[in-house]
Amino acid sequence: MRTAIYARVSTKKQETLNQLAQLREFAAKQGWEIVSEYVDVVSGSGKKERPQFLAMMQDASQRKFDLLLFWSLDRLSREGIVKTLGYLQQFKSWNVGWRSYTQPFLDTGNAMVTDIVLSVLAAVAQQERLTISERTLAGLRRARKAGKVLGRPVADVDMRVVERRRAKGESLRAIASDLGVSAALLCKRLAA
Repeated sequence: MRTAIYARVSTKKQETLNQLAQLREFAAKQGWEIVSEYVDVVSGSGKKERPQFLAMMQDASQRKFDLLLFWSLDRLSREGIVKTLGYLQQFKSWNVGWRSYTQPFLDTGNAMVTDIVLSVLAAVAQQERLTISERTLAGLRRARKAGKVLGRPVADVDMRVVERRRAKGESLRAIASDLGVSAALLCKRLAA
């Protein structure tokens, strides 16, 4: 069976090799041929684009593999019930099966899998994403209260130099590049 693997972690501090090693070993034990691996290092909340996820969906629509193997449902998506079920239904409409490694009951070959079970798991994954977000915001509030300055350091840019260079016809993008700041920052400062 032509199998694709999808792995995802939320941050660069996390490692995908744990997922990949287990998924590869499992596929080999089943006698499945791994034809593609898609790996994203980005939140699964749907707020940021996941390029490998999009490529995987494109390849699934073109039937480049027969089965998608992922570590767990929350590694596939944390976008909530409707979106997650939508992805799984898309696979079904393309005649592409799917299987969760850590949740073996989540398998298109298992007749016991129902929309109710998937709905509950998708809701749990979405709630986990919200909990992580709440903990992060609480940590940021605590850090601010303790006097920690958050965010990027304020860029020290002599706007007179920028204005002189603009008067000579240089583009903001070129000036920003030379100064090591963004063109958006220069635009904002010029407008102020």
